[in-house]
Amino acid sequence: MTTNTSPPPPPFTSPSTPASPSPFLTLTSPSDILAAVPYLVGFHPSESLVAVGLEHGKAVMVVRWDLPIPPGTLDALETMFKREKVTEMVAIGYGPGESVTPAVDEARRVAARAGVRVGEALRAHAGRYWSYVCTLPSCCPAQGTPYDPGSSRIAAEATVRGLVALPDRETLERTLAPVTGPVRLAMRRATSDAAGEVKAALAAATNLDAFTRGFVAEGLARVRKALATHEQGGRLTDLEAARLGLDLALVRIRDEAWTLMQDSHVALWKDLTRRLEPRFAPPAASLLAMAAWRSGDSILATVALERALAIDPGYSMANLLMHAVQNLLSPAILRDRMPTPAELDTAMGAAHAGWLLPLSGLLLDDETTIPGD
Repeated sequence: MTTNTSPPPPPFTSPSTPASPSPFLTLTSPSDILAAVPYLVGFHPSESLVAVGLEHGKAVMVVRWDLPIPPGTLDALETMFKREKVTEMVAIGYGPGESVTPAVDEARRVAARAGVRVGEALRAHAGRYWSYVCTLPSCCPAQGTPYDPGSSRIAAEATVRGLVALPDRETLERTLAPVTGPVRLAMRRATSDAAGEVKAALAAATNLDAFTRGFVAEGLARVRKALATHEQGGRLTDLEAARLGLDLALVRIRDEAWTLMQDSHVALWKDLTRRLEPRFAPPAASLLAMAAWRSGDSILATVALERALAIDPGYSMANLLMHAVQNLLSPAILRDRMPTPAELDTAMGAAHAGWLLPLSGLLLDDETTIPGD
């Protein structure tokens, strides 16, 4: 088979968010496919099932699951195949046969139900691959075929074009890990200062509803300023980042950041996800997930949501987005239905002191206290 992949290929691309035009990588063999997959998903998979959907030879979607997969996990693929107009699928399982074969068989059954041709189905393990669709010993021996993705021309072409394949998923997770060392200490001090200012202002307030209105107005202004700063290539100071972390605890402020969402906002929300004190991170991590998902990077979105839910398992925005990503829904279902700021005002009504409750709970935590202060 001959497959064209257009780098940088996202984990999946819906018709309403096409990949940026760029030169094709042409894949003509199982070795080419195996060399390309790490650049499709962003890291070298292990114990994984990867499905690549093609529309007349061009890759339009790529999705990955950890193995083993629970029953029914792949059912959502059928809807995705139809939505993305997939005509052919390539399935690749990474790991021993007892975990890979049932998953690949299920992927092939889903493809058959959807009327999608299976161009190739492979298992890769310990430097060898096996094909589930080829039965010729001359090209697909029982002992498997050796391959080295690092020495492939595909890997060389991808590297020249600036594509990156991290060693594993854990490496990707570390790109969203909280900052450490002096940077963490500086952020902790800035968070303590920002929290102290808000506590003092709250203590001095004689009308909490009026205080909330002012807090929201200032927070919305800070959101827009932060987006503009990053759009211009800048970066928030520690105090600006810490204060924005406090602002985002209010749903009204967070939701306006959501309504303003653009693919280019990934950098801001990624920076805040890493820099904010962990208990303040779920809103930023959820906004990062939304920005990544709408740009086609469902794997980064998933990692960001895992980070949010590890901190706060009940965080509703993260749970909503995780459900959408896991069920392979198109980001268009949210992006095309996002309310305007004016509609948010109508839906949520006038600002009142009750909006401060999530922030109040976070301010009660004493983790921002700096030893020796």
